[in-house]
Amino acid sequence: MGEPIVVKIGGSLIDQLERIIGVLRRSGRPVLIIPGGGKFARLVRDTGADGEHGHWMAVAAMEQMGWYIAAKGVVPVTCLQIPIHQEVLLPYTLLRSADPLPHTWDITSDTISAWVASRLGLELVLLKSVDGIRTGGILQERVNADITTDDVDPCFIRYVLAASVRTTVINGLVPGRVDRLLKGARVPGTTIGF
Repeated sequence: MGEPIVVKIGGSLIDQLERIIGVLRRSGRPVLIIPGGGKFARLVRDTGADGEHGHWMAVAAMEQMGWYIAAKGVVPVTCLQIPIHQEVLLPYTLLRSADPLPHTWDITSDTISAWVASRLGLELVLLKSVDGIRTGGILQERVNADITTDDVDPCFIRYVLAASVRTTVINGLVPGRVDRLLKGARVPGTTIGF
């Protein structure tokens, strides 16, 4: 069994959840899953809500995705703790209590997952529907400074670097990629800050 890890599953991977959860289980690693907001968060954006209201509606969208993941047999948790098996964070109550980040659309589940990893002192893996972080259309294998990209939220890279969160961004749509990464193999993607 490997070291505990935080894995953020992007909402765009909703159709891949069973496969990804199976990979996480088979890895034997303790995993704290951070749910993306996915379709639920897009509905919030479509309402035009922003600031305070939009922020908490989007966090509630993450919570809905978390319950969907829990329905696939993953243990739901509501507080920050080092995982002992595969668990999914239901973040709403925790974030309402701690309120650690600004209330803006520049901060999404990407930066929230970095905050969680930072608080727990764990490595972070972001599973997205792209091969990693791109700037100017070019995949960046390593990022050691803040860059402009549409692949993560605008505050994510800056936060990860400032908090020294060991982070890897990979494509969760590609079969075998998550499994190989969790076994320690090098896979296409982006590492940040290491």
